[in-house]
Amino acid sequence: MPQFIDTAKIWIRSGRGGDGKVSFHREKYIASGGPDGGDGGRGGSVIFQVDDNLSTLMDFRYKKKYTAPAGEPGGSRRCTGKDGRDLIIRVPRGTILRDANSGQVIHDLSDNEPFVAARGGKGGWGNTHFATPTRQAPRFAKPGLPGQELEIRLELKLLADVGLVGFPNVGKSTLLSMASAARPKIANYHFTTLVPNLGVVSIGEGESFVMADIPGIIEGASQGAGLGHAFLRHIDRCRLLLHIVDAAGSEGRDPIDDLEKINSELGQYSIDLEKRPQIVVANKMDLLGGERAPLDAIRKWADEHGFAYAEMSAATGQGVRELMQQTWHALEQLPPVIVYEPEFVPEEAKPVTEADIDYVKQDDCYIVSGAWIDRVCSSVNFDDYESRQYLDRRLRAAGVFDRLEEMGIQDGDLVVLGEMEFEYEH
Repeated sequence: MPQFIDTAKIWIRSGRGGDGKVSFHREKYIASGGPDGGDGGRGGSVIFQVDDNLSTLMDFRYKKKYTAPAGEPGGSRRCTGKDGRDLIIRVPRGTILRDANSGQVIHDLSDNEPFVAARGGKGGWGNTHFATPTRQAPRFAKPGLPGQELEIRLELKLLADVGLVGFPNVGKSTLLSMASAARPKIANYHFTTLVPNLGVVSIGEGESFVMADIPGIIEGASQGAGLGHAFLRHIDRCRLLLHIVDAAGSEGRDPIDDLEKINSELGQYSIDLEKRPQIVVANKMDLLGGERAPLDAIRKWADEHGFAYAEMSAATGQGVRELMQQTWHALEQLPPVIVYEPEFVPEEAKPVTEADIDYVKQDDCYIVSGAWIDRVCSSVNFDDYESRQYLDRRLRAAGVFDRLEEMGIQDGDLVVLGEMEFEYEH
């Protein structure tokens, strides 16, 4: 049996936008054709898509990093660079994306709509955009914007209307096999069920629901004991729980004690689960030989806790159809399967402004840094006089020189601007 993997952590990065092109039109008999550098292409985005052929997160066990291609740089003759190809990551239906740091929900992949988790960076402008009547031959262009980076925790929560819960070997798998076309592995020992099994139960034309057989929960499951802790999350979405209990106590356990312990584990894992609607199902009534006392005790417990009650013998099929009818009528009164609302939205590539400039004074050296500085300097050709004049105007308009003078800069002091150094002259 393939190993069931229902959580994973991955790192994603969308593609960087392509750089704009510095180019000038060259053609026979045409002098000074002017700038014709094209824009860079958009970087590829990272997109998650539901794939119903997948049932686990096994694909993410070994591959942890996913990077979309960058956009191509712009070309001459105003040609725009080719966009980077989007990276499609396929996941099982019901996968929840969470921010790995905060744990907040980014998106719930329960429908067929693709979700863009990291959008590709925009391409930079070519030098065509910077031509003016006074600057007719700009020798600089804008670089592409960087992509987004995000560390994501993937968490698979099954999409089922009904969850079967109870101690191991109480008959959950047998019920699923009797009520649906699912064929889970069944044997008379604990933890026969190692992975959640899903089955579709048909009541009539247009009337059906999905039922999940959750691996047996034992005392201490909410703290990690047994297999229950790994799969308690799969009950989260279930609208209704069928709590199966061995009414005959065939393994020497007390049915009422079993009911108390399982509901305690549900409550410790999630207060919402403890309050989730339940039908308490007394199973293995065929082993009681007509004795009613154990069944009456289970019914009384269910009534005291506000739960519905049913009894059956999954092995012989007695009461199974009636239970499925009761389950369907209960579901008709309940809201749809839970879809988790986003709590965390990945930041778009932030617009860089003059507010991002940092100033530090160290003796007679003034260090000016920040995203805005890096962005402006990366678009400047320092070998070109006109390009350096463009940088000077951008710095003055941003108030950089005024701020340096407020800090007490004098002629001859050293200024470190990004990766460039120069002596200050008023």
